[in-house]
Order: sequence, then structure tokens, then C-alpha cells
Amino acid sequence: MFEHKKEKLASKKVYQKRLGYNGLIAIAILFGSLCIGVAGYYWTVPAFSFYDSLLNASMILSGMGPVFDANLHLSNTAKVFASLYALFSGITFLSAFSVLLAPVLHRFFHKMHLED
Repeated sequence: MFEHKKEKLASKKVYQKRLGYNGLIAIAILFGSLCIGVAGYYWTVPAFSFYDSLLNASMILSGMGPVFDANLHLSNTAKVFASLYALFSGITFLSAFSVLLAPVLHRFFHKMHLED
């Protein structure tokens, strides 16, 4: 996908296209993960509306943590889902960030290794 180190540096237009493409991939990864979280909370916690599910999934995906009412008692199924989704979200967030950062790092290292 990217040029080899012996090839010349890609133009700014190509670089910007790569950034845009990778940005769209990162957004798609995060949106898909958010949909999984919303659906999971909506189905495993009967007390949650769509908006409560969206709030909790968003907060966990961003790394802020869940937003539960202190009086809400979660079922074991909901607790297992929340645990697995939290682990999944951490990996997903780092993966999406890596996809977004790949063209930037590639261009940086390519510039460093260009042969005069």
C-alpha cells in the first residue's frame, strides 16, 4: 500500500488521500464497536433504554468507564458482557488509533531513510 524505502516520497495529495482513507477506516472500526456495545447493553440490561446503552457503550469505548445508577443491579449476563466489552474496547481503541497513525509514521520514517 505504501511506497518502498527506495522509492521517492509520495506527493502531498497521495499522503492526504492515505490520511483520509485511514481516517475512514478508523471511524468505521469505532462505529462498528460502538454498535456492538449499544446492542449488547440494550439486550443484556432490560432497564437500559437505547440512550442509556449508547451512553455506557460510548463511555467504555472511550476509556472513561461505565455510567451506572448506584441502585441498578446488573444480571450476571450483563456483568460478563460489560467485562468482555471493556476488554474489547481497549484493544479496539488502540487498533483504530494505530490505523489512523500509520500513514504519518510511514511518511516520517520514509523521509528519514531517503537516499540522497
